[in-house]
Amino acid sequence: MLFSLKSKLPGLPTIAASLLMVCASFSQAMEQQAFEQAMDGLPKGKASVASRLKALQDLRYRWIMESYPEAATFEGYRAVERNWSDVSAAGMARRKAQTRTLLTFSRQLDKGKLTPEQQLDYQLLYQDLLLEVKGFQFPQHLLPINHMSGIQRNIPSVLGAMAQANFEDYQTILARLEKLPTLVQQTQELMTTGLKQKLTPPQITLRDLPAQLRALIPSDAKQSPLLKTFYQMPTSISAAEQAALQRRAETLYRKALVPVWRELAEFIERQYIPGAVTDTAFTNMPDGMRWYAHRIRNETTTSLSAEEIHQLGLIEVERIRKEMESIIRKMEFDGDFKAFTEFLRTDPRFYHSSKQELMAHYRDIAKRIDGELPQLFGLLPRLPYGVKQIPSYAEKSQTTAYYMPGSIEAGRAGVFFANTYNLNSRPIWEMEALTVHEAMPGHHLQIALAQEQSNLHPLRRYNHYTAFVEGWGLYSESLGYDLGLYRDPYSEFGALTFDMWRAVRLVVDTGMHQLGWTRQQAIDYFAANSAKPLHDITVEIDRYLVWPGQALAYKIGQLRIKELRQRAEKALGSKFDIRAFHDQLLGAGSVPLTVLEARMNQWLKSQEQALAKQWVAS
Repeated sequence: MLFSLKSKLPGLPTIAASLLMVCASFSQAMEQQAFEQAMDGLPKGKASVASRLKALQDLRYRWIMESYPEAATFEGYRAVERNWSDVSAAGMARRKAQTRTLLTFSRQLDKGKLTPEQQLDYQLLYQDLLLEVKGFQFPQHLLPINHMSGIQRNIPSVLGAMAQANFEDYQTILARLEKLPTLVQQTQELMTTGLKQKLTPPQITLRDLPAQLRALIPSDAKQSPLLKTFYQMPTSISAAEQAALQRRAETLYRKALVPVWRELAEFIERQYIPGAVTDTAFTNMPDGMRWYAHRIRNETTTSLSAEEIHQLGLIEVERIRKEMESIIRKMEFDGDFKAFTEFLRTDPRFYHSSKQELMAHYRDIAKRIDGELPQLFGLLPRLPYGVKQIPSYAEKSQTTAYYMPGSIEAGRAGVFFANTYNLNSRPIWEMEALTVHEAMPGHHLQIALAQEQSNLHPLRRYNHYTAFVEGWGLYSESLGYDLGLYRDPYSEFGALTFDMWRAVRLVVDTGMHQLGWTRQQAIDYFAANSAKPLHDITVEIDRYLVWPGQALAYKIGQLRIKELRQRAEKALGSKFDIRAFHDQLLGAGSVPLTVLEARMNQWLKSQEQALAKQWVAS
């Protein structure tokens, strides 16, 4: 899973959504006067269409950075690092109006006068603006926080991503912390409005939320994730300056931060959870059928309906189940599928005895993978990545793992975060597939390569379409065989378990939100078709309840990429070059699946023409 703000910040544009991990807060939008001046400054009249498109891209990028300072921090855009997103009613209204203005201007461009690559730039810019405006009809902003995402999750990550090289950097962090109470209060106001309108996450999913908030404000300020950076300052800052910064941070913590976070926790505990909706189907929200359909379109970048996706999921579950049962037969296991999965869930041989052992094993797998990558890719990223534990304050309700993008501009490596909570739910047989997905050649390779495409505008380099990014991550799991992984039947079964996991998502997400399934039905279906531990299954089901539609993108994207590869292998035969195929697939950065298919079809046609010319010449 990519650490992305997309499903966390209400109405967040695709690029800004892509730059963070999880989930929830809006910022100081570009002031209206500055925005109007910028619009007035866009080329008009006899200016070329290409120059007008470039100017619009530049403005859109600047608008996103200044409207969503959290995303700007992750990209290394430091001009707004003292700010938070403005989630007030006025701030959101201003952003919506400005977005509509940008969309109107984009419609005035004659794309017929652009080169093919410029036309793609235009298409992606226009589609993103249009989809964002269409989303304004749904009150996503009234669902700013849940157990998976929200300010309790993204604020510590944002603070940790800020520059921390000198005394001035820490003054900037302090200035940002001073503004944090406003963001917390604005978030509570949104939740209060949502509560009145019966727009909340399902009550059952909110059980761990108060504890997540209180974990940010322990009695010892030194243990707070909000102040973590103040107790790991570089030696370039003198001891006296460090002490002064720490005193200021601790005073701010006691007087301003603890009270506002405590108030939010108490509000959630005493009012929000008791008053939250008990219905788990997203389609039972006001206008929920259309809202869910919009989310599916946004996440999968396809026109597939919930019913079509459900049927596709049933077909995939049946296919993968047959492969899993074939492995069980080859192993001559004494028992059926249910007995074998129970064996995998409970036998001590499949679990590490300490968090340190678990993390060391992940790092070993990552290093083994790195040495095999040149056989599958002609171009590899320069940006490195690390492997770290998911922070303890978030681990209980967090998924198995996630990836946080790095940034060359910000001087920050990518990170594969692994969950070490409850070691008995972290089986060894799933570790290889998980590492391939989150690190290399999955998220880190794809995202870092996109960031390093200097020929692409930042709007393209940092954009993340879930179906492409997560589809690539899931497709990458199948590359584990080429990388020399999955050498024993248990790890091979683990790889199939991960594929099954994403196929089950198609069934249970649409089942719960469109077809009347209960939460327990979804849990039982998942458990009956997978070896994943029950804790993981429950966390996953609750994730689908609060992020409806998001999890559908993985398998939809994977199937499209596999289809494109099979088509190329069939057409090119022995001349098929897997390195060239992967380089072409990733060469335009993240794009919608419809765009990806068109690009790869064009590439395949050029390859076939080149082969035909060689045949004629010979």
